[in-house]
Formats: sequence, structure tokens, C-alpha cells
Amino acid sequence: MTTADGAALTVDARAKINLALHVTGRRGDGYHLLDTLVTFAAFGDRLTFMAADADRFTLSGRFADAVPRGDDPDRGNLVLKARNLLREYAEAEGLSATPVHIHLEKQLPPASGIGGGSADAAATLRGLARLWRLPGEIPAPLALSLGADVPMCLAGIPLFARGIGDAITPAIVFPRLFLVLANPLHQVATPEVFKALEHRDNSPILDGDMPQRAEDWLALIKGARNDLQFPASRIAPVIHAVTDALAATGAELVRMSGSGATCFGLYPDLASAETAARNLAAAYPDWFVVATTTISSGDAA
Repeated sequence: MTTADGAALTVDARAKINLALHVTGRRGDGYHLLDTLVTFAAFGDRLTFMAADADRFTLSGRFADAVPRGDDPDRGNLVLKARNLLREYAEAEGLSATPVHIHLEKQLPPASGIGGGSADAAATLRGLARLWRLPGEIPAPLALSLGADVPMCLAGIPLFARGIGDAITPAIVFPRLFLVLANPLHQVATPEVFKALEHRDNSPILDGDMPQRAEDWLALIKGARNDLQFPASRIAPVIHAVTDALAATGAELVRMSGSGATCFGLYPDLASAETAARNLAAAYPDWFVVATTTISSGDAA
């Protein structure tokens, strides 16, 4: 988070990468229980917050046209939902929550399995808490009410998320990774992916102590999986084309993130990732393709 000047501040909304995702059960209310290893990319959306005479929301970026403009409780923009909820909380606590102009630079494709909307909501909570000078931490129930991925995006560090995504444990000594994100710009409905699951009582990712070395983390990632990848690929067979294309670039590991359709390939260094991204973008110009790094456990959210 950086302060642009005395009246405006900018917050990054980094892409969330599910390096592994195991479905470990299902609650009586229908919510699935997950065990997921998550990290965050240096690439993502960006939000700017400025004091204003009246609330305002503006957009730019490659995927701006795909973003809802309203704050409808069911289908509205998560940025505006987060603003409204945090304002309600602040006013209930007797605190000031003045009008704000929020600008979203939307670079992440929507409904793509890398937490774009959730990252935007978390960045909104962080930015407005600073702009409004709210004391203390943002209440966990407030973040969770915006979506299961919002608490982990609010944490913004490499982590394990369990339960419905609300039980978070930092991933200690987690290394920086070099990867390519690729999405065919085919949206996959998360409820349909979960509905297509055949097995819902799988083992957790980690059974024992947390790894303490980069090579052990990489071994854990390679030995894990994404339980949503197979059902998502049945719904959207184009995901197979994405994973095949990434594998053809020489990636050390290829996997889908979240419920798709974004997939990632891991590479030994950034130069290798950038070369792969250039080749992939040339072969598939209509896809979303980007080379990036991830944050390490020592980086600030």
C-alpha cells in the first residue's frame, strides 16, 4: 500500500493463486470444506482511494467493461459492497466514513479462479480502513460476509486456508515462485464445478509439520493437486488446451487455480516464465497470458 499524496492512496489487489486445493468434506448447510495452499502474484488489479464530496466509482483496464457498476446486494460489484459494509460498521462504532472516489484498474479477468473480485474487496477494506483512519483490525465476519476468499485475500500472504476458507494459517518460509498465468477467457461457474465433484472427502494437503525449506515446499506442491480441475475441465474442455499449451512451454508444473479457468505453469526463473508467456501469447492472442512472480512469506501484504 502506498500513499500517492495527501488525499489519495493506492492499494494493490494481487491475483490469488491456489497452488493446491483439496476438497475434504461438506457441511450440513451445503458448503464444501477445503484445504488449499494459496499464494499471491505480483500482478493484479489496483485500486485508488480519494476523498470526495460524494461517493464515486470509476474503472479502467483491460477488463473494465466486464465489471458491474452497481452495488446490488446479489449481483453488484464487490468493491462497492465492501465500501458499504465497512461504512455501516464504522458508523455503528461512531466513526466517520466520509464520501470517497474509488478507481479500479481492472487487469484480472472476472470469474477466473484467481480471486479478482475477492482481491478487490479485500483491497477496498484495507484502503478505506486507512483512508477513514479506522482503529484496530477489520472484523473477520465482515470480510467473510463478502465471500469465502476475501479473508485470505485480506491476509495477503502465503497461507493455508481450511474450512470454508476462513481458518487461515500462514505458510512460513514460503519461497518466491515464477509463473505464467493463462486463461482462455472462458468463465466457469463455481457452483457448477462443485456440483460436478465425484469425491468430496479427500485427504488434506499437509499431514504433519510445515515444510521449512523451499525445495520441500515445491515437493509438497507437486505432490498435491486441485480437486476441482477434473470437474471444471469436463464443464469447460478448453481448460485441457490451456494446460497442454503451458506444458508445451516447458513448465515444471502445470495446474488449474481455484475453480478455473485460469491455469498456471511454474518455471525455474522469471526469464523462463517471460519467454514462455511471449510464446504463449503469440500462439493464443485472444487469451489472458501474463508472466509474474509471487510474493514470499517475508513480503508485506
